[in-house]
Amino acid sequence: MVKLTDEIFSTYIRKTGTVNPYYAEYCDGKTVSCPGLKQWGTVTLAQQGRSALSILKYYYGDDIELVSTSNIASIPESYPGAPVRQGDQGASVFTLQRQLNRITQDYPFFGKLTPDGVFGSEMAATVKRFQKQFSLTADGVVGRSTWYRISYIYVSVKDLAELTSEGETSAGDLSDGTWAGVTLRTGSRGGAVEQLQFWLSTIAQYIASIPSVTVDGSYGSGTAAAVRAFQRRFGLTADGICGEATWNAVYNQFRSIQVDNGIPNAYPGTPLRQGDKGQNVRLVQFWLKMARTVYTALNNPAVDGSFGDGTRRAVSAFQRYFALTDDGVVGRSTWNKLREVYTAIANDLLSENQRPGEFPGTLRRGNSGRAVRELQYYLYLMHTYINELPAVSIDGQFGAATERAVTAYQRHAGLEPDGVCGRATWDSLYAQANILRLSGPVITINRMDYPGTPLTVGSSGDAVYYYTVLLTRIAYYYPSVSSPGLVSDYTEAVANGTRSLQHLLALPETGQVDADTWVAAEAVGLGLLSGAIQPGADLLPQLQEE
Repeated sequence: MVKLTDEIFSTYIRKTGTVNPYYAEYCDGKTVSCPGLKQWGTVTLAQQGRSALSILKYYYGDDIELVSTSNIASIPESYPGAPVRQGDQGASVFTLQRQLNRITQDYPFFGKLTPDGVFGSEMAATVKRFQKQFSLTADGVVGRSTWYRISYIYVSVKDLAELTSEGETSAGDLSDGTWAGVTLRTGSRGGAVEQLQFWLSTIAQYIASIPSVTVDGSYGSGTAAAVRAFQRRFGLTADGICGEATWNAVYNQFRSIQVDNGIPNAYPGTPLRQGDKGQNVRLVQFWLKMARTVYTALNNPAVDGSFGDGTRRAVSAFQRYFALTDDGVVGRSTWNKLREVYTAIANDLLSENQRPGEFPGTLRRGNSGRAVRELQYYLYLMHTYINELPAVSIDGQFGAATERAVTAYQRHAGLEPDGVCGRATWDSLYAQANILRLSGPVITINRMDYPGTPLTVGSSGDAVYYYTVLLTRIAYYYPSVSSPGLVSDYTEAVANGTRSLQHLLALPETGQVDADTWVAAEAVGLGLLSGAIQPGADLLPQLQEE
């Protein structure tokens, strides 16, 4: 076992004649796709008797090699040195609770834990279920083997469960924590301070050395102490002042916690009501507090994670203002509206008492202000989902680019393409953007247009590489199609793969990628990726319908 481990960690992949290693990670091409080298169908190839090197060469060409090195840097050990068991408290318990909660998303029967740093009976039961699932001694004690097994599974589900392929995952939320350029220190006040305090109060639940803070928009001694504790914990200058480096570090840590606990800001699945406690309640309270900065008639609840009578009243006031059912309970509709309002405020889209989606009057080239920013925001969301809409900056200036984007949307929606945003265009755009915003993550693809001339033996460059990405994906699902792997040079092997694809699609078997073959390869390759085409389906009816 020691020899095997040594071989795994000292061996890497590289191109023959080069020094730098390739970055590689597992992707099956169906449920998981990711940057770096991708291996689709490796199990099938292994069952055919191929070695690891043979499989790599199958995908990436004959100039791939496996090499070993003795230059291995020391990696600090994360295991705390002694078993963690019921009754223990502290940072190690926090770490385990956080990782187990992330794993529980994929193994729901483990049971969700409250990340409070206390190893209680519920955590012991979760640990036992984990140990039983992964063939460990089910004693509820986290010894060295269980610790590293939890760490391994945590990294696996965190890295492999997120689907992003040749593009980006978009949930339509542009609030990215960008530093506003203002250094915050003792005496500072306002929305930026509230945002910082909320992030710190969330992080404090996971890192025991960071004290919790009150989210009140006032940068006092408590906030400064929390900032200093955070800075010490993450190797920053511990001066209690929040400049750009500290702001970005706090935000990045907050986002990491969000990702570990599920899709950021997603509805938790069950309504929140009076008596509930926890992070989701804190998030609702923070959204309500931020909403009051624009809608002065709303209430200003404490952000303490406890859904008391004050929070119930604040929820009811919000529901009345936005014409929702006034029951003081945060169900899916109230949650989504709170998230929408917060996102609009965070992106500076709304004037005082202006509701998201409320028609602000006709907008045209030459206009400026928050109403234009809101229009651009919805156009940005639509561009993320609809390739033919051009990108637009959210700068509050209705210039030529915004006019082009409005015109493109109007054509897409069947409206008069005049580049002017009247009520019909505004209402249509808001309705469509809101539907897509709530539909969850989607896959967007960096597509490439046909290069204009056929790809033939001797061609090279990005177009060849993009085409072989499509060809390799199709070959995985259709055994009659061959693929030389992902290459940038159009060799005879690529031509043979093209002929096999053309045969499958009843196209002239020329071995050259003309416009018809390019379009067909895109239709099939992207259709398989998106689920529009079921693997193994008869492709000819699909193509005839296009």
